[in-house]
Amino acid sequence: MYAIIETGGKQLKVEEGQALYIEKLQAEEGETVTFDKVLFVGGDNVKVGAPTVEGASVTAKVEAHGRGKKVVVFKFKRRKHYRRKQGHRQPFTKVTIDKINA
Repeated sequence: MYAIIETGGKQLKVEEGQALYIEKLQAEEGETVTFDKVLFVGGDNVKVGAPTVEGASVTAKVEAHGRGKKVVVFKFKRRKHYRRKQGHRQPFTKVTIDKINA
């Protein structure tokens, strides 16, 4: 069985036992989080939400928090002596999907 959930402004296909890197959540490591915005549940019997599936949820365990690789933002205008260099590291949360409740 799999489900499509919405978190952090993104839609993700998840299965039980899968590890995901998602946008940072306000939860401690080892805590259990519940995703209520389930858009689709697939498998033997399919449930499609309008916009979400009623009574469906996905529970996951927070494994770790971290920051991704550095992305360099470089602004440049030729012949004007304008250069700006800035770095960015996006924070993330690693979760493991425990159960899909449909």
